[in-house]
Amino acid sequence: MTATTNSPRRALVVIDVQNEYFAGGGLPIEYPPVEQTLPKIAAAMDAARAAGVPVVVVQNTAPAGSPLFDRGTPGWQLHPEIERRGHDHFIDKAWPSAFTGTDLADWIAEHRIDTLTVAGYMTHNCNASTILEATHRGLQVEFLSDASGALPYANAAGRASAEEIHRVFSVVFHTRFAAVATTAAWVDALQTGNPLPRDNIVASNRRALGAA
Repeated sequence: MTATTNSPRRALVVIDVQNEYFAGGGLPIEYPPVEQTLPKIAAAMDAARAAGVPVVVVQNTAPAGSPLFDRGTPGWQLHPEIERRGHDHFIDKAWPSAFTGTDLADWIAEHRIDTLTVAGYMTHNCNASTILEATHRGLQVEFLSDASGALPYANAAGRASAEEIHRVFSVVFHTRFAAVATTAAWVDALQTGNPLPRDNIVASNRRALGAA
């Protein structure tokens, strides 16, 4: 690794890669499909380990008797690809953000982490909540868009496909809240010790107006 004086002190946060999100679970991820995203998550974990970047594994637990994520049920369990890789820190959470009701903030401070790299599920729920809170806490954030995924929704507010939700959240993240990148680009950044570039609200808006 060729680190610079401004090299990020990263931690990879792998959020809720649990069996509920896979075939046979109650909330199968649709876009990008888990057949594509799970290998990217695994590759990110392997690259982090090789680069000496700590890995935080997060597991969501619902109240006893809940239809999803009930502790001890098969759907609640971490996917075997995550379980077998191990971690440097483990978070058991009950809220969307990995910070709420956990020791994540204390662990980050103790290890002098300044940059969180977020992967896992779901883009628009637990990933988004964690990314927004990390930004509000003054941390830099990176989001691995090909190592996450979304569900389609339809309710009284409207309808959105999984692709739309994942794409729109990724675009919004990149304007202000996180540097959005592929896993391959992130692995390259690990090797150089450089931060990933992000965009900004004004430039993103003006590009969209120009394209229109």
